[in-house]
Amino acid sequence: MAEQQQDVDTLRRRGRRRLVGAVALVLLAVIVLPMVFDPEPRQPGPAVSVRIPGEDDTPFKPKAVPERKQAAKPAPEKKEEAKKEEPKKEEAKKEEHKDVAKPAGEQFMVPVGAYANPEGVIAKLAAAKLPYFTEEIPTAKGKVTRVRAGPFASRGAAEKAAEKLKGLGLQPGTVTAKDG
Repeated sequence: MAEQQQDVDTLRRRGRRRLVGAVALVLLAVIVLPMVFDPEPRQPGPAVSVRIPGEDDTPFKPKAVPERKQAAKPAPEKKEEAKKEEPKKEEAKKEEHKDVAKPAGEQFMVPVGAYANPEGVIAKLAAAKLPYFTEEIPTAKGKVTRVRAGPFASRGAAEKAAEKLKGLGLQPGTVTAKDG
């Protein structure tokens, strides 16, 4: 019986040694094999260049925004109607000038969605007279078309467009800035 106990202890020791050896081989493979199969070291990303203007440099000047065309003058027989609509037009012009006052580099857009067949959404945007642009994106399931409303000159105009999109039954994303 003592001999059987000794055999069991010997088998246990051998099993432990084999287990420790197997773990050591796996760790060695996990550490050494990637180094062997990756002969070229990974390059860091491009260096970021930061330029801080000195005190003597000229101040920043934004690009000039082109003026929008003035609305055509109303016909003479409609002067009375035009007088009633003048306050509305003046408010609209003030809104337009708020948009124009922003620098040309800062524009805003509203994500509408990504569609396999965007014709219906584009028709809704065109009917609502909202500016939009599309972009094809390859995915695992095929190409989809990303539709975005904009660009808008101000965040306020983009938020109004987002509300209009909600009124059309769409689910727009949040207003984002786009560098132009």
